[in-house]
Amino acid sequence: MHGRFKEHRVLALAAIMFVMGIAIALPPIFAQSGQLNVVKPPIADRDLIIRISDVTENAVFYPVDIEGTRLEILAVKAPDGTIRTAFNTCQVCYGSGRGFYKQQGTVLVCQNCGNRFRMSQVEVSSGGCNPVPIFKDSKTVTGTTITISKEFLKRAKAIFARWRRS
Repeated sequence: MHGRFKEHRVLALAAIMFVMGIAIALPPIFAQSGQLNVVKPPIADRDLIIRISDVTENAVFYPVDIEGTRLEILAVKAPDGTIRTAFNTCQVCYGSGRGFYKQQGTVLVCQNCGNRFRMSQVEVSSGGCNPVPIFKDSKTVTGTTITISKEFLKRAKAIFARWRRS
């Protein structure tokens, strides 16, 4: 009987190690496939400072509360290695309440119309169904950070008035 108990303990320990291995392996798999949308902690009523070292090929979403209006900025490393920024709202669909993007694989997808948007297009395209770009003249870039001023964020509040509301 004692030998059988020992055998069950070994099997239980092996099962636990297998489950732990899966738990450790899955987050990187999801991150690589773009299924994991990284959301940073929210900030309120101040400049948004993005550490360049935090930005990868997987979109990073930065929630910001400006005077009671919730905004979200996305930052992503484009295939050419440049860091791109945009408001996480669609230039056409923002009024629907569902005009925001989620990353699926290597593209951003509008949750209202389904438009698929390549990372290389972020901060390049203006007009049409794409994330509202934050161009170079609207931010301060150093070797380690990107700063988007509170004053600039305040001017964008109108496009977030119905954001994430159906």
